[in-house]
Amino acid sequence: MLREILAITGKPGLFKIISHNGKTLIVEELTTGKRFPVSPRERVVSLGDIAMYTVNDDKPLGEILDLIYAQENGKTLDVKGIIAEGGLKERFALYLPDFDKDRVHDSDIKKLFTWYNLLVDKGFTKFTEDQKEDSSEEETTESEKA
Repeated sequence: MLREILAITGKPGLFKIISHNGKTLIVEELTTGKRFPVSPRERVVSLGDIAMYTVNDDKPLGEILDLIYAQENGKTLDVKGIIAEGGLKERFALYLPDFDKDRVHDSDIKKLFTWYNLLVDKGFTKFTEDQKEDSSEEETTESEKA
């Protein structure tokens, strides 16, 4: 699910992949629904490829978003209020206590909280794929090879 959602450097918000032709992606802005092409020169990253540093290893973004969603009961966060209190890292520690405080910056947390709000506002309720679906796809692939 998060693989289809993109962040584009220099452009605010998140974008959904609509189609691609050759090297150009056609994306739709989640908030406005406006569609436009993205050239190969633009830096694009799928949310499914993002992880955040923890003390032991990296935690995929989808798992972190699921943790926030569960603890907030599906409600959005007051990002401006959290920033005004000066407690971005303290608030993030409620969801991911073992995050690496040296390598995860306030700007990273602010972006994560903003993305979370945007996704929840658009009706997203689950941010990771079910293991059952993944394993059944792998089994199909293996059986096709045989």
